[in-house]
Amino acid sequence: MTILTKARQHPRLGVILLAFIAFIALGLPDGLLGVGWPSIRADFGVPLDAIGLFLVASVAGYMTSSFISGFLLSRVGVGPVLAASCLLTGSALLGYTVVPQWWMMVFLGVFAGLGAGAIDAGMNTYVAANFGEELMQWLHASWGVGITMGPLIMMFGLTTMDSWRFGYRAVAVFQIALAVTFALTLHMWNRGDAPAAADKEKKLTDYKTPLGETLRQPTVWLSIILFFLYVGAEASLGTWTYTLLTESRGVDIRLAGFFAGSYWFTFTIGRVVAGLFANRVGVNRLVFGGLTGALLGAALLIWNPGVMANVVAVGIIGLSIAPIFPAMMSGTRTRVGSDYAANTIGMQIAATGFGTAVIPGLMGVLARQVSLEVIPVCLLLVYAGLFGFYMLAVKYSTRKATTTPHEKAL
Repeated sequence: MTILTKARQHPRLGVILLAFIAFIALGLPDGLLGVGWPSIRADFGVPLDAIGLFLVASVAGYMTSSFISGFLLSRVGVGPVLAASCLLTGSALLGYTVVPQWWMMVFLGVFAGLGAGAIDAGMNTYVAANFGEELMQWLHASWGVGITMGPLIMMFGLTTMDSWRFGYRAVAVFQIALAVTFALTLHMWNRGDAPAAADKEKKLTDYKTPLGETLRQPTVWLSIILFFLYVGAEASLGTWTYTLLTESRGVDIRLAGFFAGSYWFTFTIGRVVAGLFANRVGVNRLVFGGLTGALLGAALLIWNPGVMANVVAVGIIGLSIAPIFPAMMSGTRTRVGSDYAANTIGMQIAATGFGTAVIPGLMGVLARQVSLEVIPVCLLLVYAGLFGFYMLAVKYSTRKATTTPHEKAL
């Protein structure tokens, strides 16, 4: 039975399946570049650090579309945004494989980022509006599946097809097929066919709150800071783990490579497990519990009592922080209110791109000036800051809920 057939018979199940598949598709391109870069730069004859310009172009597009996603969703609707975004991303990925010059691939990176940012923000908004915390956890676990599969697809292309282009073409076809599927199921997304969830979706995404008004809310800025710090720390751990363990701690390169390489897989497992009890535990407990584990893991990484302790510390941090992002995303409405939730989710996604670019880079500058041992100290400080800002956000949202009748009624 095809997804479309299931979708017609069980609209709620169809929406959930498409949401998971969309996030797998969102993670796939992220897993291609790292493995394919040596071959890509050799084909185009560019230096090793040319990847920086490509990443800047992609992040610029990603941040732009995610920032305005609330505006797009309230005016156009979830289904058309998802269909157009998948088509845009798939077309850009396909373009990578046919352009003759490097600057053209960089240019297409802007459009790939535009599509990815809209998919990310649009799907997060829809799931936050319609479903509970457990599905938000599993949605982001699906992204983990995608980013884990990406390197495998690229490796197959390199070893079997002797070309990095196969990986991008395969993912491009998948994205375009998904765009067609979204186009054929527009009624499911725009008419609120998911039972018992339509009212929530309408309340959240139908608000046409101006971006300027949203940005004047202190709780919105707190939410933006939360995602900037969280994703910055997440990316920093993934970026610097291998270098720290091998170059500064003397961990065997195979052992360090295994744990660094399975970082996203650990993430996926953590989110799958968290989804099993997310509704019972609640958003705040998931976040505070995850941050507590992250602080303990970072402290163990700083202490460094032995080689295996380093590996254990990285594992503790990875498993602990896995449920934080989707939990904070689910709690957006509670923190900022229904009026500002759709706009805020887009801004939060935009902040993730900024955090990914800034925080790991700053840690690298400090490591070069001081030593690699500054990395775990920085991680501890970022997690401590995140803990403090989240406490402040909870305090503000609690105060707002008790003093604003409109929000209390919701």
